[in-house]
Amino acid sequence: MIHKAYRRIVKREPIYYGWVIALALAITETVSYGVMFYAFSVFIAPMEAELGWSRAQLTGAFSLSLLITGLVGVPVGYWLDKRGGRLLMTAGSIGATILVALWSQVQTLPEFTLIMILLGFCGAAVLYEPAFAVIATWFSRRRGTAMAVLTFVAGFSSTLFIPLSDALLVAQGWRGAVLSLAVLLGAITIPLHGLLMRGKPQDLGLQPDGALETAPPAQRSEINLRAVLRSRYFWVLTLAFALSTLSISAVRIHFIPLLISVGIHPTSAAWASGSIGVMQVVGRMIFAPVERHFSSKTMVAGVFALLALSLAVLLLGNAGWIIALFVALFGMAIGTHTLARPLIVADSYGAAYYGRISSAIVIVLTLMGTSAPFAAGVIFDVFGNYDVMLLLAVGFSLASLIMIWLLPKRSAG
Repeated sequence: MIHKAYRRIVKREPIYYGWVIALALAITETVSYGVMFYAFSVFIAPMEAELGWSRAQLTGAFSLSLLITGLVGVPVGYWLDKRGGRLLMTAGSIGATILVALWSQVQTLPEFTLIMILLGFCGAAVLYEPAFAVIATWFSRRRGTAMAVLTFVAGFSSTLFIPLSDALLVAQGWRGAVLSLAVLLGAITIPLHGLLMRGKPQDLGLQPDGALETAPPAQRSEINLRAVLRSRYFWVLTLAFALSTLSISAVRIHFIPLLISVGIHPTSAAWASGSIGVMQVVGRMIFAPVERHFSSKTMVAGVFALLALSLAVLLLGNAGWIIALFVALFGMAIGTHTLARPLIVADSYGAAYYGRISSAIVIVLTLMGTSAPFAAGVIFDVFGNYDVMLLLAVGFSLASLIMIWLLPKRSAG
């Protein structure tokens, strides 16, 4: 091993360019999610106060953005397969920068809704799904490691951008803060996507992972996609993740307003929300070594149990130790939830058809997840608190746990 490392240093073998792309995407995902997703929760209350819109109207527009992002994932995937991610992700970054800047100047609800809808299209071009597709193109045997690098760094997005957004809010007001975030988004993501992204490793005379192009092609195992999409196994698995996604999305987006509604200072609420990102990374660090010793079904069940426990903790009150315990458990649940779905899908169906099967699941998750912030806003407007939302979230999480535990055996297809 030492001899090989010495030879590499002496020969100055170039680093496989896929790792350059992976690190670039880790940075751009961190910033894109921070500005386009996590920062929104910081601006709900000040926008509500200045513009007079209800929480349901604000979160409804945001939910439309998330819905568009999920629904246009399939055509985005076809584009990525044929043309790579460079042009698409660069254009998405440019469009997102312009739209976030326009968000800072919005005056009417229709304007804001249109901006959010268009921002959803940009999200489909720059967020996790296209990034994972690019990683899948450049890596094969080391795909898991590359995705771990990407999600590890991006896991700090909320930790960085929620407190940053709150600090900008205090210093500049919500309009100035959003405009500053637009500048930051464009300055970082546009050059990284435009200058560092490439099409496929074959363009450099390589195969995924950096192997020479003379390596034999991987064998594909055939499955019946139509049978998969009609199977009970597929739909039980999909609905289990859909219900857990519903719970996560509702609580994550409304967490800062929830804490403010029970008397927590907005800055403290922002720091608590940002700390969830740290615990996401901790959860992923624990998940990776543990999953080697358990089946994917057991790991997923454990993730759903952790999610239900974290939400139940938040029902106990608003004492500091309760919020801290919730942040730790909920953050780890979210972090492992991100890895649990690809683990069990790949385990069940293999890698050859992972993209198409996963995209079918993502459509359902998008419909459920994007409705959650709006539904939670309506519940708050009706009841004046978040108690009902939390009870429903706990119930949905427990339902997910039961469904995954009773998951039937997958029939051959």
